[in-house]
Amino acid sequence: MTTQTFPQAFNELANRLQKVIVGKSAQIEKTLVCLLADGHLLLEDMPGVGKTTLASALATSIGGVFSRVQFTADLLPSDIIGSRIYRRQTEQFEFVKGPVFANVVLADELNRAPPKTQSALLQAMNDFSVSVDKHHFDLERPFMVIATQNPKGFHGTYPLPESQRDRFMMRVSLGYPSEAEELEILKIHHGKLQEKIGESFLTLEQVARAQAEVRTVAMSEVVMKYISRIVSAIRSHTEVELPVSPRGSIALMNAAQALAYIRGKDYVSIDMVKEIAPEVLAHRIGMRGVSSLTSEGARNDWLIGEILQRVPVE
Repeated sequence: MTTQTFPQAFNELANRLQKVIVGKSAQIEKTLVCLLADGHLLLEDMPGVGKTTLASALATSIGGVFSRVQFTADLLPSDIIGSRIYRRQTEQFEFVKGPVFANVVLADELNRAPPKTQSALLQAMNDFSVSVDKHHFDLERPFMVIATQNPKGFHGTYPLPESQRDRFMMRVSLGYPSEAEELEILKIHHGKLQEKIGESFLTLEQVARAQAEVRTVAMSEVVMKYISRIVSAIRSHTEVELPVSPRGSIALMNAAQALAYIRGKDYVSIDMVKEIAPEVLAHRIGMRGVSSLTSEGARNDWLIGEILQRVPVE
């Protein structure tokens, strides 16, 4: 797979996903950008808009294993990563892998679980491995966590720790469909034009090679300096208490490379950085004077938009 042939493969894959998730071409592209940049995706949206369907269809389309974890207040870390159990027949302990051992993991309603359980995903998301007792287990690559969280105002939720939010490369929202899209969805579920991804379109090996090729997409020093100025402007903003870390600037660089890659470009432009910056940076920012208990789900896209307007392009 090369940068010359991948756009055709991406367009075909995107078209297949759009038959399952109607009218969300931009969100599907950003999901694939996150996958190719070897990142994790945070979906903040209302129930019933297709978050689970998107994650499942993505896993099937790349020939991977899909698992779903419903986060609740009584969920334990061992329910996610697995645990060691005693086998009476062999008189030995055996590690039983949890749902995190998959290629695409859907963490549904992540912010309904307490921080201890939320943090069980940290090592898996950062190191692509888990540790149980004194044993270390590597996760199969590619590995992607797609987490959903309830918007501000939902009862029974816990705020995501800052370290957890920072592990997600991007945050996107599917949103409600338009009237025409709603009609198309009704037709699909009425039995007409029903579409379902029943077999893989790409292989895990192809996705892994594409992820490696994404890192080779050229980025000039001018674009790197532009990213640096954006991050610096966020850190010096008077209303920002928790600014973007170096992990965030690296994520923005990698996401811009992936966006260029899927569009058949062999270089990253400043316009691509501007396009993808809100999804990569907004959720990492903590605003001054806003409690973490009330800021969960708050959108900081306006701040990124303001900074993109006033940061000069040289």
